[in-house]
Amino acid sequence: MSNNSRHSVDERILKYIEVARQLERGEFNLKIPASSPDQVGILGRALQDLAYTLKMRYVETQKLNQITSNINAGLLLDDILEIIYLDFRDIIPYDRIGFSLIEDSEGQKIVRAYWAKSDLPAVKLTKGYAAPLAGSSLETIIKTGQPRILNNLVDYLRHKPQSASTRTIVEEGIRSSLTCPLVTNGIPVGFIFFSSVRPNTYIDVHIDIFRQVAGHLSVILEKGRLVSELTAQKQRIEAQNQELRHLDDLKNTFLGIAAHDLRGPIGNIKMIADLLADGNAMVSAAEGTSLVNDIGRQANYMLQLLNDLLDITRIESGKLELNLESINMVDFLAETVKRQSTLASVKNMTITLKPAPAGLLRADPIRLRQVFDNLLSNAIKYSPLGSNIEVSVTCVASGRRFAVKDRGPGITKKDRTRLFQHFARLSAKPTGGEKSVGLGLAITRRIVEAHGGHIDVDSEPGQGATFWFVLPVSPVNVAAAAEQSRF
Repeated sequence: MSNNSRHSVDERILKYIEVARQLERGEFNLKIPASSPDQVGILGRALQDLAYTLKMRYVETQKLNQITSNINAGLLLDDILEIIYLDFRDIIPYDRIGFSLIEDSEGQKIVRAYWAKSDLPAVKLTKGYAAPLAGSSLETIIKTGQPRILNNLVDYLRHKPQSASTRTIVEEGIRSSLTCPLVTNGIPVGFIFFSSVRPNTYIDVHIDIFRQVAGHLSVILEKGRLVSELTAQKQRIEAQNQELRHLDDLKNTFLGIAAHDLRGPIGNIKMIADLLADGNAMVSAAEGTSLVNDIGRQANYMLQLLNDLLDITRIESGKLELNLESINMVDFLAETVKRQSTLASVKNMTITLKPAPAGLLRADPIRLRQVFDNLLSNAIKYSPLGSNIEVSVTCVASGRRFAVKDRGPGITKKDRTRLFQHFARLSAKPTGGEKSVGLGLAITRRIVEAHGGHIDVDSEPGQGATFWFVLPVSPVNVAAAAEQSRF
């Protein structure tokens, strides 16, 4: 070899040594001049490839750190997951991201889907999907602590047709996936799934970057989950406190109403009792009978008031219980109309029951009787003397529609806004001077809703009113309806 050749080789080696030092300092934008394809030239090309690889790793790390910083700015878990979905494309290719948590359920570990988002039109594997961890491929991922890459999900499903979750995402259009285990303080907390519609998306990726991603996300997502749980607990406590404040206000209102509305009847009863006890009072037998009857009326009013207050208190505190029975509607309505007709006759009124379709209804007979008694007593209270009240029931798509039609003054627009509310005393005056606390319709609405039904009124001022309610033939979830009726 000539002296010139030895000098040329020495210059390249010196250049490559300088390149290595630049790489050590984190300088990756290097351009190594081409040289002969000898061993020293191969070294140069290897350094060039190394520089490119280190540059890409550096860029990925910088992006990951920036994303981590952005994610940490979010507090709630859903916010963090949205940021991940928007920002991670520069590091990991995907068309879908899913997130699942490991939970304890009846003594076993289960994996439950918490969140999923996709570029595809429909996401089938959504929040709430759950499967046991034991014996699953996810359990192997937890044990190894290593991300799992499946570059051909169709082929994977062919070999493991029992995997329902794989079948579901394949139906979504997913063809390859990357599953990263999430471990915090040595405890597995869940998984994050990156998925693509293209096969072999993750065939050339570096597993180290995924381990780094999983490490970052484990801490961040666990923090977000804990903050979300604390926020949810705070909201539940605030809702409970608000309900307690509402019940306290209602209690004070009830006490005020009771004190006001009971004062008059108690005063009248005391006055009559003093009069009857006075031996010097000149009270005829007829007058005595009238006074005793008045005591009965005052006592009935007080008893009704107390019953209404107890009912609305029980309802508002969520303690309204229904004892459901199968009721023969024809017999039930006939008995109801007969009972109320006695009260209507005092005002020379009649109650007409239109022919009702035969059939059974699942309901609480005592509470249903209370509904009809409230509606019919209101109709009697506000209808003109000598008028007729109609009771009807018809079959509708959602169940049975019951109606009570009167010939009273109707409901004004202003009164409609206060119907079915507590202590709603309307502008119309009872035709017989009857007293009213304004709780009957509020109680009626809550009872109907507790049965899974709804109530309303059709009315025009001066044209009477038709109060109607619909009950389902078979309430699907009476307990849920009863709970909902509290609010």
